[in-house]
Amino acid sequence: MYLRRLDEQYTRTPFYGSPRLTEWLRQQGWPVNHKRVERLMGVLGIQAIYPRPRLSQPGSEHRVFPYLLGQVHIERPNQVWSTDITYVRLNQGFLYLVAILDWHSRYVLSWEFSNTLDTRFCLAALDQALEQARPEIFNSDQGAQFTSREFIGRLEASAIRISMDGRGRVFDNIFIERLWRTVKYEEVYLKSYQNVREAVASLNRYFQFYNRERLHQALNYQTPQQVHYGC
Repeated sequence: MYLRRLDEQYTRTPFYGSPRLTEWLRQQGWPVNHKRVERLMGVLGIQAIYPRPRLSQPGSEHRVFPYLLGQVHIERPNQVWSTDITYVRLNQGFLYLVAILDWHSRYVLSWEFSNTLDTRFCLAALDQALEQARPEIFNSDQGAQFTSREFIGRLEASAIRISMDGRGRVFDNIFIERLWRTVKYEEVYLKSYQNVREAVASLNRYFQFYNRERLHQALNYQTPQQVHYGC
């Protein structure tokens, strides 16, 4: 229950660090101390102060690349893709969700689920996306999954330029951050997933709706699929 409350409040107020979240929980009638909130924030992957999820921590020997998108004008599909990981609550437990998003069309090319923060489910999502197309630039955070030899190798083998967010810079990967907010408010927070199977089935349906039916104001009320494929 604490994880659920923290997840919802952090999505509403991502600028809250652990002191404010601790006080907020207390005001809701949940007796909790500061240390426990910090531990739970670690489980969620929430970084205090900055509204930037940190579900993946950098590996000490992993390769890190500079951020390439500061002056790039996004004007076509498959120009820039990005990826990130978020937390999804269940009635008993939780799972992690990774997605790969096209910046121009907001089209979600692939998504995968896991109950652990390993690299395999991120690689599976990348492989699925690369079966459809190849971006010019691929952006991620500096987490261990995305700086791993296997993940970087996949991108380099396809001659894709690699871009990585700066530490604590929330706006570097803003489009996928907006995707997570949308998914949580329109799907996750409206449901009560009993188990992993139910969560995966429901989220799969939602992503199909998101790509094919959901109208986006930023896309002149077209769907991501219409913009991505021009139809």
